[in-house]
Amino acid sequence: MIRILLADDHPVVRAGLRQILADAPDIAIAGEAVDGPDVVRAIPALKPDVVLLDVTMPGTPFLTLLKNLRRNHPRTAILVLSVHPEERYALRALRAGAAGYLSKERSPALLLEAVRQVASGHRYVSDSLARHFVADLATGTMEPHEALSPREYTVLCLLGAGKTVKAIAAELALSPKTVSTFRARILRKMLLRTNADLVRYTVEHELAL
Repeated sequence: MIRILLADDHPVVRAGLRQILADAPDIAIAGEAVDGPDVVRAIPALKPDVVLLDVTMPGTPFLTLLKNLRRNHPRTAILVLSVHPEERYALRALRAGAAGYLSKERSPALLLEAVRQVASGHRYVSDSLARHFVADLATGTMEPHEALSPREYTVLCLLGAGKTVKAIAAELALSPKTVSTFRARILRKMLLRTNADLVRYTVEHELAL
């Protein structure tokens, strides 16, 4: 069961989210929060798997709150919900630690898909936002590693530190085949060819876990 914390200062929005999530048999609402300090208090007490976090809640500035939550509760996925255009705030939210970003204009089906995806440890962006990121990457306005999922980024950093596929597999409790698959995805997404290229990239960009 995926436990959800609803964090939004508008009662009507929370009611709508409750109604959407209530129809999903694998999702349960653990609690609600109405501002930044409320979210900070609620996570240790309720231990949600996913926080649905509004961008414009009162209290702690959004990016500061997001960074603090990511640092203090790394196992809790933060899915950002916003009325603002995805291309305007999503990249900053993802950089600050969000597992996903979704406009409130998207459908209930996409919301459920996003919740399940971030709860499983993956990053979620809509198809249109992914296309926007690809366009930014092609024009040089986005760094290649910013297109990686959190797990891919972890593998990138470990490869960049000189660790072998076998060592990474043991550290992350994955099979060597899975790590090799991640490595292939990373090389493809970043337009690189070898481990030496990955090491050079991580050093030049000072990437670390």
